[in-house]
Amino acid sequence: MTSKVGRKSNTPSITILGAGVAGLSVAYYAKMNGLSFKVYEALNRIGGNCITIKHGDFYFDSGAHRYHDKDSESTRAIKILVNKALRKTRIPSQVYDEGKFLDFPLTPLNLMKNLNFFTFVKATAEMLNSKLGHKKADSSFENFALKMYGRTIAQKFLLNYSEKLWGMPTDKLSPTVSGERLKGLDLLTFLKGKLFGRVGKEQHFEGSFLYPKKGIGTIAEKLGEYCGQNSIRKKAKITRILHDHKRIREVEINGTERIDVNEVISTLPLTDIIGMMEPLPPDEVVKAARGLRFRNVILASFFIKRASITEAATVYFPDRQFPFTRIYEPNKRSASMSPPGKSSLIVEIPCWQEDDIWSMDDNRLLQIIFPYLNRVWNIEWEECIDMSVTRLRYSYPVLKIGFEEKVQKLHDYLNNFDNLMLSGRSGRFVYAWIHDMLRFGREIIDKIR
Repeated sequence: MTSKVGRKSNTPSITILGAGVAGLSVAYYAKMNGLSFKVYEALNRIGGNCITIKHGDFYFDSGAHRYHDKDSESTRAIKILVNKALRKTRIPSQVYDEGKFLDFPLTPLNLMKNLNFFTFVKATAEMLNSKLGHKKADSSFENFALKMYGRTIAQKFLLNYSEKLWGMPTDKLSPTVSGERLKGLDLLTFLKGKLFGRVGKEQHFEGSFLYPKKGIGTIAEKLGEYCGQNSIRKKAKITRILHDHKRIREVEINGTERIDVNEVISTLPLTDIIGMMEPLPPDEVVKAARGLRFRNVILASFFIKRASITEAATVYFPDRQFPFTRIYEPNKRSASMSPPGKSSLIVEIPCWQEDDIWSMDDNRLLQIIFPYLNRVWNIEWEECIDMSVTRLRYSYPVLKIGFEEKVQKLHDYLNNFDNLMLSGRSGRFVYAWIHDMLRFGREIIDKIR
């Protein structure tokens, strides 16, 4: 699959669609290389779905975000931008299972303590057998999880959770939905957890990460500051993309204004950009776009009169009885996220836009979620200082089996335009992280300059 759709120019003027981290990363490297650019953002803010929200004296992120040091060049840029406010954080994640908190990644000692002996023995035998019995390539995420963990552990901790997150059966999901999160969650990780305890776990994707003092949104803010306010136009929604089948000639803003363009970098949802094209793409391309979906997320936030609530950066809830997938306590990432003596819990609820809960009254939604906090942490209504609801669209591209062919069809069509390139999780329809956004931007500018 390719996302290269560009043409070199001696003096390129770059039009960047979207001011999320992906778009801002393109702008960052454009400015570093002395290239002229303009960023257009539909909202009255930058950052996309990677922002930090202020609620009174509290701060919380638009998701359980972390910055992982997985790309040295991206990390170097982040350290320069955020400087002393960027800290290395070592705090585990946990899984809530039948009233108990298990370490994540899973370790044999932890499982042995929390599962009965016969279940543990059965799960270990299944894992060993699955390693020997699965020789074929992974045909689905379910197949991948069963091969890695065996039926008991996979069903208990991975399959139910993934079905809640992605909104469909796991045998319909591509193995690529696992991303890097399950790398190392096998017998080797089990042995590391047994022999080396916490050290083994911190080497995993979830164990250690970089985090700005005032929240993950600091990254987008610093990128925006570097690029300059005059280079970013807000409240500028792209409504049409006009072309001659070979080049993008103009983009329409807010349904009224047209702007001539040279090089165009789009971070808009891949499905949306197809619908904006004028003339419209061929029917088979439009059909492929309609076959791709994004999952939305609702954040139910509770601000609480307790200094500390959890012992983890993130707590995962795989059991189907919980209508949410994970909860995070912002001040576990940085103490600056809550005022002294107080804390907050942010509950993530994945859903489709047509689901009742997406349009549900905020108070009703909060009343549905709160009893679970009482059940897990014994939080009382009287302890809640305030509550809020935040809705995020295009949070996760749903990587259903066969999505690669649909995405490739869209890319093949967009490759016809010699002045268009794509970036970002939504723009490329990939499951990627913040360090990837900077890498994408760097690679794009390297192709243009």
